[in-house]
This record gives sequence, C-alpha cells and structure tokens, in this order.
Amino acid sequence: MSAASDTLPTATRVADPGIRALYRIENRWQAWLDVEAALAQAQAELGIIPPEAAAAIAPKARLALMDRARIDEGFARTGHTLVPLVWELGRIVGEPHGGWVHWGATTQNITQTGDLLVLRQAHAIFFRQIGAVLAAMADLAERTADMPMAGRTHGQHAVPATFGYKVAVWIDELLRHVERLRQMAPRLFVAMLGGGAGTFASLGRQGPPVQQGIGRILGFGSMAVPSRALGDHLGENICVLGLLAATCGKIGREIYTLMKTEFGEVEEPVPPGTVGSSTMPQKRNPKLCQDIIAAAAEIRSLVPLALEAMTTEHEADRTTSLMMDSAESRACIATGDMLSRLAEIVRGLRVDPARMRANLDLGGGLIMAEAVMLDLGAAIGRQHAHDVVYDAAQAAFVEGRSFSELLAADPRLTAHMDPKAIGKLLDPTVYTGLCADMARDGALRARAASQELLA
Repeated sequence: MSAASDTLPTATRVADPGIRALYRIENRWQAWLDVEAALAQAQAELGIIPPEAAAAIAPKARLALMDRARIDEGFARTGHTLVPLVWELGRIVGEPHGGWVHWGATTQNITQTGDLLVLRQAHAIFFRQIGAVLAAMADLAERTADMPMAGRTHGQHAVPATFGYKVAVWIDELLRHVERLRQMAPRLFVAMLGGGAGTFASLGRQGPPVQQGIGRILGFGSMAVPSRALGDHLGENICVLGLLAATCGKIGREIYTLMKTEFGEVEEPVPPGTVGSSTMPQKRNPKLCQDIIAAAAEIRSLVPLALEAMTTEHEADRTTSLMMDSAESRACIATGDMLSRLAEIVRGLRVDPARMRANLDLGGGLIMAEAVMLDLGAAIGRQHAHDVVYDAAQAAFVEGRSFSELLAADPRLTAHMDPKAIGKLLDPTVYTGLCADMARDGALRARAASQELLA
C-alpha cells in the first residue's frame, strides 16, 4: 500500500478523522502480526503446530516488542514485503517455537488478510462519519422542509421546490451507500490462506479448516477459493467508495454553486478570521466544498485503477497487488477527508430564505407556468393550454414583459379564469408538491440511521 499522503491541504480547519494513521506502515505491520498470531492459534487448534508454539507466538506478535532497526535493515537488504517481519517475530519467540511462525503460509496470505483488518478499521470510521453527516442532514431537512426555493433543471428554473427536499435527496442516496457498505462486508472481509498459488498444497486437507479458524479468530469469513488472483471483492470496495464519492461530490458542487455571489442562497461555514484571498479581502470562498469536490474526484479516478488491478496474470502477480493496495489506501484516506468536511458543512450551513425567495421571483411568475397550464388544461385540454401558456411565457422572456399581464390579456385564458385566479396560480409557495413531506420523512430516516451508526 502506498504511504498515507496529505490528500487535502492540512491548512483547512477540519479534524483528521484518523484514516492516515491506519495506513501508516507500523499499523499495517501490526495487522500482519495479528494475522500471524491467528494463523498459529488456528493451526494449534487443529494439531498442526504444538499448542505451546501458538501460546509463545501470540504474545510476542507485537511490533512494540521488536527491534525496529533489525526490521528496517532486513527490508533494505531483502527488498521483501514481509520476510524481515517474520524473521524478527521468530527471533523474539525464540527456540524451539520460533520455527513455527508463518507455517504453510505465503506472503500475500498474511498481507492481504492483514490489510483487510486495516480496511475494516477504516470502514468503522466511515460509518461513524456518515452517521454524523446524516444527523446533521436530519436537522437541516427539518429546518428547511417548508423553505421555498427555485427547483432547477438543465440549469434553469423549473418548478418551485423546498431546500429541505434537496436535503432529502442527499439523505436518500447516502442511506443506500450505507446499505452497500454493509452488504459487501461478508464478501470483502475474508481470510486468505491458500499458500503460494492458492492451492492449499502446503497444508492439504487441513488448509480450509485453518483458514476458517483464522477468519473466526479475526471476525472474518473465509475464502471459498483462496486464489491470489481473485480481486473482485477488493475492487468492489473501491467501486462502492466511488459511488459514495459521487454523491458527496454532487453535494459539494451543489453547495458550491448555490454559494456563488449570483445565487447567494447558502454558505458553508466561514469562521471569523478565515482568509479567502491574499489580494481580495472580500473573498468568502467555498473551501470545504472545493476540498470535497477534489477528494471525490480522486476517489472516483481510482475505480478504473482497481478494476485494472483485477486483471491478474496466472495465479499471482505483484504488479496488480501494488495497484490495488495503492487504490485502497488513497481511496480510504480521501474518503475520510471528504466525509469530515461534508459533516462540517452540513452542521454549519447557513441558508438564506430571503435570497431563495428573491431568486424564486426572478422570472416574474414564469416558474409557475406548469401550474397555470394544468389548471387551464382541465378546461381546454393539456396541449391547447400548453400553447396558450407557452406563447405568454416566451413573450415575457424575449420581450421583457409581465407574464401575469400577458396571461390576463389572452382571451383564450380569461374565458376560463379571472385575473384573481391567475394571481393565485402564480404564487410559487403553494406549488411545492410533497417536498415538505419528503423532507420530514428523510429527516426521520436519517436520524434513525444516524443513531444506529453512532451507537
């Protein structure tokens, strides 16, 4: 796995969620040692190695007990991923039991299973982070359930909506990502012990029970076919993180857009003292949104790398292992950064209902064209009504004239409704459909999921 990098600038004032620490080499080594201890215990239970050996190996499988200089020298000399760690564990266990360390296993059996221990730690953090995001979204959805704003399609005003409805959309998508993360866990977190080519040649009939024992000890499942060429479960993890990133990136981009000066409908938290520009003192930039958008793009860019890493040649190929390891560490670090910033934004998002209403009224009632058309259509048919309202709407836009006055001057419409009725139809606050209901329902679902994730 690649070293933990600073995916996002440390200057951004958001707490590190702890993913970088998980991917430090020392944490990975300890995870590998945990697998070595589990291997010894499982083999001792089946009589493959002496119980005394497993009892001696387990307490010594702690990186803190080892000589780091010896390990580093071994890695420098051998260029091997695991052997110096195995040597050091055998040395501190001592004779006669040190010789039973790593019995019948190959490097990838230990490193892949150990790295999945690290990934499980990362997933636990992700669940807590998503829980925090959902809790904040529940509050935001409730607070803005009835807050009218312009619904936009293709970048243009469509029909009125509420901001709470927009949040309900985010909640709905995030809840499905929680489902995906949970559903893939049994496929993802599995022990591997097939030996050099995944054939169980070194352990024979006892191989599958040992692998199952390792899984039981670590809280994992067990691979049906422990091939070192299998990578779909690892690739699935990156794909699901990519889906999560697409949602978070979309939310970040939406807030970024609505924060533009020309929109001014929301603003991410801008604490006192925040500097947006070295030369333009007025700047209140969407820094957190930009962080999210950048991190989400990085995560999505790693999906093709993970899929490429599934194309392992023959029974094993370190090339693709390196690619998958890099994709996992980078995706996890970026996911942690992205979720921490999303939680910060949603908790502190400032919404401006007055600006939303002003923007809603920019078209002088044009956003209510559908409501007028449907009401008129009940009398003259939908298509005829569409033609009447279309003529007025296009004239209002192109000629800069009043939409309501154009409607009131058209005998095709006034034959069926009076100006007062037209005025009521042009009120955008009464045409938000079930937005408020969906916002409140989303808040309930988000709060329930959040309580479970944060428990």
